[in-house]
Amino acid sequence: MKTRITELFKIKYPILLSGMSWISVPKMVAAVSNAGGLGILATGPLDPDQTRASIREIRKLTDKPFGANASLILPGGSDNGKVLLEEKVPVINFALGKGDWIVKGAHAYGGKVIATVVNAHHAKRAQDYGADAVIATGHEAAGHGGAVTSLVLIPTLADELKIPIVAAGGFADGRGLAAAIALGADGIAMGSRFMTTKESLLHKNFKQLSIEKTAYDTLYSTRFDGLPCRVMDTGFARKTLKKGLNLPAAFFNARDIAKQLHMPFLKLFIGVLASGWDKSKQLAYFANAYKALKRASEDGDIEKGCLPVSQDIGLIHDEPSVAELIDRMVSEAQQVLNRMNISLTD
Repeated sequence: MKTRITELFKIKYPILLSGMSWISVPKMVAAVSNAGGLGILATGPLDPDQTRASIREIRKLTDKPFGANASLILPGGSDNGKVLLEEKVPVINFALGKGDWIVKGAHAYGGKVIATVVNAHHAKRAQDYGADAVIATGHEAAGHGGAVTSLVLIPTLADELKIPIVAAGGFADGRGLAAAIALGADGIAMGSRFMTTKESLLHKNFKQLSIEKTAYDTLYSTRFDGLPCRVMDTGFARKTLKKGLNLPAAFFNARDIAKQLHMPFLKLFIGVLASGWDKSKQLAYFANAYKALKRASEDGDIEKGCLPVSQDIGLIHDEPSVAELIDRMVSEAQQVLNRMNISLTD
């Protein structure tokens, strides 16, 4: 299966692993890349030394192309981005910030850069400063999907961009892959579907919930991490979204984050305050979301954990290996495209 994305990244299939904290770790990244897709390392919970070590571990596990992400709004996000450039990561995916300096640095060694966007304005800006592709995140997506559904967002961007588009949000099987291509995308990125695979480190409690839940069992709100965000519908999630921002909890959770990132808490705290109220409030939300996400992903704590998931959890019914999932999806997509071709030519 050849598209502009497979050609750009030198991969076999146009399927990308979304960079998910505590899940898109070296083992998972390598599994996706070895199966013919593009694994993307999540650096959000990592300090620069951990990011560097993770990249080197991936290179021991696969000789295939891989990527890593940098969420530029997060504390340490830019520092991790610099490590990705120093390590000459083949594909860098940045989000929540302006990544023109990443584009310049990656292109200097022949690397490629994908910008994650939710609208045409940000997509065109990324194209203008040289991004090689965009990941377009529709409303259905886990985490920070935009206001427009993938069904409309993808063809809108296809009409306005010259660079390749990776569709994200609502894609979990071969039908979705075929649909994304029909809409004008050149590939798809998946998070929720890859979370429930054998190689995924997501706790078994939330893997089971992902299989049991339906497409109606998600919540979309700005009250989880301060940005429009989709999470699994649980009792704890409902209480969290109803309550909103808990500032005292954010203070103590920020201390944990500083410890995790090996960053002096006072430096982090002063930096947050100096950024102004709007950004401070945003980072306080992130601090609380960080704790709840970690509890869900690593500990399987259904009572106090909260997990971002896509509406496509309604399409998840089993826990295959990564290779089995990708092979199944590609076969199904080819069957769908063949049926469409036959139907349209009759």
